[in-house]
Amino acid sequence: MIIRSWQPPDRQEAAEIIHTVLTEYGLGWEPQGADRDVLEVEFAYWQIGGEFWVVESPDKLVGTAAYYPVPRGEKTVEIRKMYLLPQVRGQGLGRWLLQRLEEAIIQRGYGEIWVETASVLKEAVCLYENSGYLPATGIETERCDLVYCKILQAMKIH
Repeated sequence: MIIRSWQPPDRQEAAEIIHTVLTEYGLGWEPQGADRDVLEVEFAYWQIGGEFWVVESPDKLVGTAAYYPVPRGEKTVEIRKMYLLPQVRGQGLGRWLLQRLEEAIIQRGYGEIWVETASVLKEAVCLYENSGYLPATGIETERCDLVYCKILQAMKIH
């Protein structure tokens, strides 16, 4: 598996990953609302200093992950669109992906990460809680009922 930057030809396949996972967990796909950003990566991420990645297996995309700066504090970003297809879960890929996101975020000089999620996404909740993310308040996405925050310590990037 490799992580690479999203490119315009990935638009439909990345959107389908997110749609598939949301549907699996009984959450709504909102292309005109909360999910519009995956259809407009150039504007929603690149233009404001964020990044959108895809996780690629040899033959297809199997996941997505992104972050962008948010006005929740100083040097703060929000992790967005971290989704993996069912066939690649349970192998440590989510933890590895989250660590790569954190490294990239630190390298860009950010010190605080926020993430919103839904309690039905039990694996994601577990991952964030076991990775030092603390419960917070201030949910902004309607389908989410949990929000977490992590203050980053300077990490050595290898």
